[in-house]
Amino acid sequence: MRDTAIVEAELRHLETQIERLERGELDPELFKKLRLQYGIYSMRRAPAAYMVRVRVPLGIITPEQLEAFADACDTFTPTHTCHLTTRQDAQLYGVERHRVTTLLRRLAGVWLTTREASGNVVRNVTLCPWAGVAPDEPFDITPYAQAVSGYLLRNPLTQILPRKVKVAFEGCPTDHARIAIHDIGIAAALHKGQPGFRVYVGGGLGPTPRAAQLLEPWTSAEYLLPTIEAVLRVFDRHGERKNRARARLKFLVEQLGWSEVQRRVLEERQIVWATQSGHALTALNACPTPQPTRRPVPSIHLDGVRAKTIERWLATNATEQQQPGFACVIVRAPCGDMTSAQLRGVAQLAREYANGVRLTNEQNLMLRGVRIKACAVLYEALKTLGLAEPGSRRLMDVTRCPGAESCLSAITSPRGLAEAIERLCRNGLSAWADAPLSIKISGCPNSCGHHHIADIGFFGVALKVGQRHVPCYQILVGGRTAVGQATFGQRLARVPAQRAPEAIKRIVTYYFEQRQPEETFAAFVDRVGLAPLQAVVQDLTDHTDAARDPTLFVDLGTTEPFELEAGKGECAE
Repeated sequence: MRDTAIVEAELRHLETQIERLERGELDPELFKKLRLQYGIYSMRRAPAAYMVRVRVPLGIITPEQLEAFADACDTFTPTHTCHLTTRQDAQLYGVERHRVTTLLRRLAGVWLTTREASGNVVRNVTLCPWAGVAPDEPFDITPYAQAVSGYLLRNPLTQILPRKVKVAFEGCPTDHARIAIHDIGIAAALHKGQPGFRVYVGGGLGPTPRAAQLLEPWTSAEYLLPTIEAVLRVFDRHGERKNRARARLKFLVEQLGWSEVQRRVLEERQIVWATQSGHALTALNACPTPQPTRRPVPSIHLDGVRAKTIERWLATNATEQQQPGFACVIVRAPCGDMTSAQLRGVAQLAREYANGVRLTNEQNLMLRGVRIKACAVLYEALKTLGLAEPGSRRLMDVTRCPGAESCLSAITSPRGLAEAIERLCRNGLSAWADAPLSIKISGCPNSCGHHHIADIGFFGVALKVGQRHVPCYQILVGGRTAVGQATFGQRLARVPAQRAPEAIKRIVTYYFEQRQPEETFAAFVDRVGLAPLQAVVQDLTDHTDAARDPTLFVDLGTTEPFELEAGKGECAE
């Protein structure tokens, strides 16, 4: 949204309400409803400081915006870092209440907003980061995603929905965007040479995951916006508004049945088409691809060891584009976190070597339009920033939510487990560190870390032993998605957090020792079943001996005794 008058009016209103809250004139519960519309969350053990979630529309971010985030990290956060999320957003932690609107004004100066990053609205629309450069895409879906994202932001229809709605666009046959786990998932599809879509409705994760279902065989480009608006109208009209635990769109599908939801949406679409103007998206032209910087590539001497190191990095982190001579390069953000210095460094490298930057739903960054012959020089530059780790979308590239570090809902702190897995991949599982296995971790059952769709997923739980609680992880195996399909991980075992790294080591080792040639982990789980894998970790599941092993009362990555503090998180608001 680039209407500066509207943005400033919103920020003045928010500023006024913060002042009223500080004077005791505004009910904190009423203020919470307002701030959540601006992506402003309470933090655990920090009543006067907030987590601020910033929308990065479609995950497309400019060097100037990266630098704005860097400045925000230095100016407004105590840790000088930000966290990249699975929804291609960025989060800032520890922002003091009286400085919130100052932060939001600075972000608005580079066309970033926190509006509708939270609340019962359409959240940030996400997009496959390979859109526009993937060799096998039928067409560039980016302009359609941009049109939808712009239409939905601040749209009155989306402001008081029964619950949040998540939308994702995918242009590739490979399901990078994970459209089947979204309320509305949209995949590019040609029909008789014309661009259009397959629209999926009713997906979602959380404690009760559901896969989205195909609305109709093919949706033409002109019907895309009317279709999305029809889904939102049906949800707004019939969605649950009393029991928030049953308020997502997936539960409306469950309540009415898919055929009935399908019928109502298609009927409503005809009403939208007949009564609204400006909805039709005709065949939009592909977004012009900016020309990469033609900076001379300095020559570097590579000895045998350095050459092998770069070769490994290229094999896991670089993908050739449809544009000859160019590649996409994944920059791994450790645990999804970026320091202000790293943000500034990536911004400068993007100017010098790339023609675009995307945030990915695996909590990394992608530099696009990198000349293949410049990749070795780019690697050396990233290494100085601590960002030249290989293993993108591999075993060592762990996705995790912030967990109990900040979230009110969380039980465990996934960072500790993610760091332990990183160490394992260097010592213990190094032979398989680059294997295409996914590990995803959430601090509670809500699946912010996407644990349901990982090869090996974890979510935090707590089990009582005597008068105390042991932090634990429920392990799931065999999750994955394909375009329009989702297979959710099966529950394997529940282990104390301190034993989770050993469980990972045993599961991965057993898989590689017992698999058939080229057998994926998901196929392996389908073939052998749960019993053999359960046997491998069975001795790790006993938490009753915690009285004899006091380390089990401590979460991974911490030194203090574990205390169960999880309450009602604002992600449920």
